[in-house]
Amino acid sequence: MSCDTAAARLRLDAALARVAMSFCGMTARPNESNCACHWGSAEELALLKTPDTELDPDLLHRTWSACDWKDHAAVLRRILPQLTRGLVRGHVDVGHFAEEVGHSFALGEWRQWPAQQRAAVSEFLCAWWAHTLVDPEPVVPAHGVFVVCAEAFADVGPWLSIWQATDHPAADRHLAEAVDRWECDLLCDELPWSAWDNKDDMCRELAQWLVLHTPARLRSHGAPPAADPPHTAARPLPPRPLGGPASGRVPLLSAAE
Repeated sequence: MSCDTAAARLRLDAALARVAMSFCGMTARPNESNCACHWGSAEELALLKTPDTELDPDLLHRTWSACDWKDHAAVLRRILPQLTRGLVRGHVDVGHFAEEVGHSFALGEWRQWPAQQRAAVSEFLCAWWAHTLVDPEPVVPAHGVFVVCAEAFADVGPWLSIWQATDHPAADRHLAEAVDRWECDLLCDELPWSAWDNKDDMCRELAQWLVLHTPARLRSHGAPPAADPPHTAARPLPPRPLGGPASGRVPLLSAAE
């Protein structure tokens, strides 16, 4: 483990401990309810009103993914210590549900919580993202962590700034993987995931950042030159640069030339 990775891991562990402390003893509201047919049993619901009791993975998933709680914020606070640990350890399927996890944070309106709670959530997301960027083999792919964080904030800017400031080979490899995954959607002016809020602004900012800041980093890890942009041999891309006018667009890696 490199010094960068070790330091980032210490920060992440501290952030997890801070979440555990900040949300210790939380419960759902006494009158909270949900559909027994679609969510779970009365016994499972009672667990949400019992503090600090571990939920089995399936119940945890059903809880954070449900969008029809009377008080989603209270339910989210109840499960946050276990949910954040599950995200870091790969026990939550971020690969298939990245935007849904971020939506759960947004639906809980966590940025309106008391200052100590807001700070704990913000530091967790920042520490998780920073650790992911310098981890050569993160448990959750960087593009998935990015989507969770972006949706939780309804903003890609803070996460792009951290990525830009992280001068590390792993961060560059993760960037190449993300571009490979996102490029076709962005070339069609589509955000590469289903956003809860602020979709157009996030799409525009992400596309512009990739065009302005990533070509050199991508080419340092074997991306093809402008004359041979990625994917064109197998599946031609629309002749449109990211974020520019519809006429005369060119693929991502040549857009900044």
